[in-house]
Amino acid sequence: MNYRTKQYRIAIFGAGGLVGQEMLKIMEQRNFPVSDLHLYAVDHAPGKKLYFKHAELPVVESHPEMFSGMDIAFFLGDVHTSRHYLPYAISARTIVIDNTDAWRLEGDVPLIVPEVNPDDMKNHHGVVASPTCTTVPVVAVLGPLHKLNPLKRVIVCTYQSVSGTGQAAMEELTAESRQVLNGQKVIPGVYPHQVAFNLLPEVDVFLDTGYTKEERKIMDETRKILHTPELEMTATCVRVPVFIGHSLAVHVEFTHPFPPDEARNVLTKVAGVKVLDDNTINLYPQPWTAAGTDECFVGRIRKDTAFKNGLAMWIAMDNIRKGAALNAVQIAEEMIKRGWLSPGGIA
Repeated sequence: MNYRTKQYRIAIFGAGGLVGQEMLKIMEQRNFPVSDLHLYAVDHAPGKKLYFKHAELPVVESHPEMFSGMDIAFFLGDVHTSRHYLPYAISARTIVIDNTDAWRLEGDVPLIVPEVNPDDMKNHHGVVASPTCTTVPVVAVLGPLHKLNPLKRVIVCTYQSVSGTGQAAMEELTAESRQVLNGQKVIPGVYPHQVAFNLLPEVDVFLDTGYTKEERKIMDETRKILHTPELEMTATCVRVPVFIGHSLAVHVEFTHPFPPDEARNVLTKVAGVKVLDDNTINLYPQPWTAAGTDECFVGRIRKDTAFKNGLAMWIAMDNIRKGAALNAVQIAEEMIKRGWLSPGGIA
């Protein structure tokens, strides 16, 4: 039976934010099998009106009874809300696909990028986590290479757009850019410093180690998804004055030599990855062209001269789309396709 002949009752928590609004577009574009859709406010005030398949839907206040009759709940809000409401969802036998970092590193919660480790979610216990938007491109590209030639060391430097912080940050970048160009004084609000025409090596809060929480997420989540708990890895995350699209410089040491042409050939065959790599015509990934697309773009694949068996590469991806909304929808699609989720919740 075609799995799309079944219809599912869906709840989206945090529907009013950037990721929630993008998720509605994606579900419509991919013809996700929805029979009933409910939108709830988490980090945005209720009362907003959104559209799905030409129907106007209200974003209403969250409450514990909202899981009754729901098959799937997408959590797009904050850690506190996710931890508060998960027990109610489990009690109602509603599958939760969580885009917060509340459960990502819990041992019995699958952390999933469907193109990389779909089998991990078979033994879920009612909740499946989606990684942070910077982990997704790392594992999407390195996962297939790691299967052929095990990773030994990974160094990641990210260049993250302001949309990762939300709509207010995008509006602040616009306002600050105008102020700078008009010779006016800039008073930052969302970020601790001006982000327009600037770079901020501070994404999320600083930890006692000197790393930020975002940097820690990338390292820990990559190890979990790739099943490499001992992987040597470090990261530096930087906020850049780009509206949509995260970019990453990735340096990798493999167990054995990995010629760039061989890696390039492998990646051209990977679902969800698109190779843009031709220096003769200045072809390489850019956040501007990645925005609004589903793929993870990789290019500038070359030998890393710092490592004996090293490769260096450049990656760009839409952080709101594949980095968050699309990945969560793909998790649900994969669970349905494999028979791990059916109308009525847990299969």
